[in-house]
Amino acid sequence: MREISDGQRRARLGVRHALAVRVETVEEAVASIACLHATEAPSVYLSVATRCDATREDIARALYSDRSVVKQLAMRRTLFTFPRDVLPHVWGSASDRVAQVLRTRLAKEIEANGIAKRGDVWINRMFNTVLEALADTPLTTAELREQIPPLSRRLHMSPGKSYGGHMPIAPRVLSTLGATGVVLRGDNEGDWRTSRPRWTLTEEWLGEAVTKAPAEAGYRELVRRWLQRFGPGTEADLVWWLGSTKAAVRQALRDLDAVEVSLAEGVGYLLPDDVDDVPEPEPWAALLPVLDPTTMGWKQRDFYLHPEDRPFLFDTNGNGGSTAWWCGRVVGCWVQDPDGAVVVVPRGDPGAEALAALQDEAERLTKWLEGQKVSTVYASRQMKSALLP
Repeated sequence: MREISDGQRRARLGVRHALAVRVETVEEAVASIACLHATEAPSVYLSVATRCDATREDIARALYSDRSVVKQLAMRRTLFTFPRDVLPHVWGSASDRVAQVLRTRLAKEIEANGIAKRGDVWINRMFNTVLEALADTPLTTAELREQIPPLSRRLHMSPGKSYGGHMPIAPRVLSTLGATGVVLRGDNEGDWRTSRPRWTLTEEWLGEAVTKAPAEAGYRELVRRWLQRFGPGTEADLVWWLGSTKAAVRQALRDLDAVEVSLAEGVGYLLPDDVDDVPEPEPWAALLPVLDPTTMGWKQRDFYLHPEDRPFLFDTNGNGGSTAWWCGRVVGCWVQDPDGAVVVVPRGDPGAEALAALQDEAERLTKWLEGQKVSTVYASRQMKSALLP
C-alpha cells in the first residue's frame, strides 16, 4: 500500500485549493475546493477572494448575473455554493437526503404544535401555495409571509428546555422546499455581508428544467470531486463531509476504483490516476474565513491542525473560525480591529518568515475589504479573546 505522508497531504492542500498559487476566476476558485460553505454570506466572498483576485462585483456577477455558481442546501443540512454543473448530482443525492430529513421533522413539529393533524398533508399544501406565488415573481421570505398568512405562524420548540422557544415556521418550510431543488435562493436583497435572498423557481433562475441524477451517480460524482481536491482522505472524512452513510461512500469508492493508501491515521483513498506525489509548492500563507471549505474539509485534521489548537480555533460544535495558514498548517486566526484592519493572531510563534507572509496577506485583505467589517456567529475562542479590549 502506497504511503502518503502528512507533508505530501499539505502540499496537495496548498496546490489543489488554490492557496499556494491563486487561480484567475471565481468559477475556478469555487471548483478548487469542490464547493463553498455559504452558511454566512461573507464567507463565500472571502473564500473566493483569498484564492483569486476577484472583486466583490466579480463574485456577485458569478452568483447573480452569470449564475455560474449557485447556492443550494446539501450535505449536513448546510448551505453551499456549488459550480452550476454539479447541481443535478447534488439534488439527486445529498440534497434529497436532507430534504427527506427536514420534511419528516417539520411534519412532526406541525402535528405537535396543533397546526394540522397530518403534517405531511399541510406541507404539500404549503409547498403548492409557495410555488404558485413564486410563479408570478421571485419573493423574499418576508414577502411570502405577507402573501401566505400560515407562513407567519411560529413553532414552539423543545418546551420546558432552556434552549427551547418559539421559532418562525417560514424559514423551515422554505429550507425544506429549497432542499428539493425546485426553488433556489436568487437575487440577494442585502449587501454582500447579509443573506436576504429572493426565492426563485429553479427553472426561472437557471433557464432549464430540474433534472436530478440518480442518487448513486450523484454520490459518486461528489466523492470524485472530493477526492480530486481533498484526497487522500479516509472513509470517515468522506462520510462526515457528505453527511451520508458508509454504504453510499463505499459504493462510490468502488465505482471510482479508488486506490487505498496508507495515512498516519489509517487507510485513505485516492483516485486511480492521482497516486503520484504533488511537487512541494513555494512557501505560502493564507487567511481563510469562518467555515472555509479547506478548514472544514476533513473530519480528521491532525495533519494540518495541532490537536492542542483545536479548542481555540473551533467552537464547541466543531465549526471552524477564521484561520491563518502557513505552508499547509493552521497557525492561528485573524480578526479586524475597530477601524476594520485585518490583524493576524498567531498560536505560538510560527517564525519570522511566516509572520511576514501573513502580514502581507493581512494587508491584502484589509485593502480588499475597504474598511467594511465582517461579523460572525461562529467566532472561535481565539477570535473572541483577540477582540477583548
